[in-house]
Amino acid sequence: MKRRNPFANIENTFSPKKKLVVYNDEGDAEAVDSNQVNKLTERREREDMPRKRQCRAALPFSARLTEVEQQELQDAPGKKSLNFSEDDSLFEEEEEDVKSPLLKSPQAIAPASIAPPVCTQYPTDWSLKTRVLFTSPLSLSWAENPKAQEEALGLSQHCRAQFTSLPHSIQDPRSCSELRCAFQQSLVYWQHPTLPWISLFPRINAERSFTGKCTPWAQDTALQKSLMSEWSVSLSSLYSLLKTRLCPYFYLCSYQFTVLFRAAGLGGSGSITAFISPTTRGLREAMKAEGIEFSLPLVDERRKSKEQQEVEVEQMEKAQDCSELKESEGCQEAEEGESCGYNNDDDEDDDDGSFSWLKEMGVQDKIKKPDSISIQLRKEGTAVSLDHKPESVVCVEGSHTFTLINFLINCKSLVATAGSQAGLPPTLLAPTSFRGATMHTLKARSVNVKSQVGSTYQSISSLEITGPILPSSLQAVTALLRPAQKGNFAATLYTHAPSAVMNTQGNKQQCAAGSVDLCGCGLHPASIQQLQQPSSLGKMALTHINMNNYSYTWKN
Repeated sequence: MKRRNPFANIENTFSPKKKLVVYNDEGDAEAVDSNQVNKLTERREREDMPRKRQCRAALPFSARLTEVEQQELQDAPGKKSLNFSEDDSLFEEEEEDVKSPLLKSPQAIAPASIAPPVCTQYPTDWSLKTRVLFTSPLSLSWAENPKAQEEALGLSQHCRAQFTSLPHSIQDPRSCSELRCAFQQSLVYWQHPTLPWISLFPRINAERSFTGKCTPWAQDTALQKSLMSEWSVSLSSLYSLLKTRLCPYFYLCSYQFTVLFRAAGLGGSGSITAFISPTTRGLREAMKAEGIEFSLPLVDERRKSKEQQEVEVEQMEKAQDCSELKESEGCQEAEEGESCGYNNDDDEDDDDGSFSWLKEMGVQDKIKKPDSISIQLRKEGTAVSLDHKPESVVCVEGSHTFTLINFLINCKSLVATAGSQAGLPPTLLAPTSFRGATMHTLKARSVNVKSQVGSTYQSISSLEITGPILPSSLQAVTALLRPAQKGNFAATLYTHAPSAVMNTQGNKQQCAAGSVDLCGCGLHPASIQQLQQPSSLGKMALTHINMNNYSYTWKN
């Protein structure tokens, strides 16, 4: 073990240069330092240069080339030796040389220098929400307990379709009267019929909310007719407003299904569209009997994808068979035989009642033939299996939506004949006023909670909104939270299940966003712009929305 000299310090640590023993020309040994050795070496090299040139002239060309290369390697001070046995750190030094430029200029590759994309909108969601829970690190208490003047001004602005522009960021939301008025304006919706002692949304599987409540119309036929008469007038008024683009959309909620009517230009469609979910085979057959043309978007989409897969598999099999056949004529014959086989299969599928092959086998009397009813049930087995499922959603477009309105007014199965909802017409919901409608506001409640983050508890403010939350109401509230919460909040969405598939697309040709004028429908221009976009959610609905630094992310 090497020990430190206790008498050494920074001043007396100078060590003299070591001297070397060198033999002179006479053979005597001399002690010289390293500088003298270098001078002697240079002098001898200058004396040997003429002799080296004479010897080099006598050498062959290859030997001289090798000698020149060696001389260049010796003269280059910055180059490393290529003798791998003597220099084991060659590869390590090269790796250090590669890494050193990256360490000197980290800004060129730093991920933080690349700005993340900013998403200013979340996908359009046409499903109804029953509850939305907003959370934010900043206080949300500004949204509750409005002043009487603020509430009145918000309701007045809603009726007049007047909207207030807000700054990008609000320092003190509680003292901003414009923000609080706009929030009250975003909570308004219109409903028919209205019974103050009974909640009429949702209507599917809502028997528990009707239990024990007073239902005077249940046994009074005259009262039921009066309710249905007023309801028919309200529905006709809504469709007239929808057709003239004075109402953007509305919902019809019955005890069996939910219907969404959208004006032309919304959802990327150039005509009025209606979606019904869920449906049954009986309802679809009744609509066919009335001459209503409709489509099953999810079923058609699944069938098209299946047919495309079958075509791809068929093409791969044909290509493989053709590659195995050596002669082109054999390949053509094989293709013709396959096409004939497929045509025969199609003919057999189309001709279900033909059993001539039994006669050819001579067993026509021993096997019982299926009757026409069994064949029909087998055909309709797929249609019956769709009942009450999301895939049973029906899309009606164009002028057939007017026929659908008349069908719904005259449909006897639209109103329950027994149970707690017997005799009560469906609920109509719209973002704008219509004949016979009553103005309602969503319920908003702010609560401060403690959330555990790691080993500590962090204070988080929450805002809960309940009621039939329409798509435009959700967009309006999130647009207000953006400046009020400085671009940082999250939302958990609770969807009314039957309306989750309302984000599917119709089969007709889509139109460009903004090609239809909807400025008179009573919605904020930002809401119209969002609702005009085709939804990308399919048969799913949004469950979470998160805004971080004014950029949206979501889950469905």
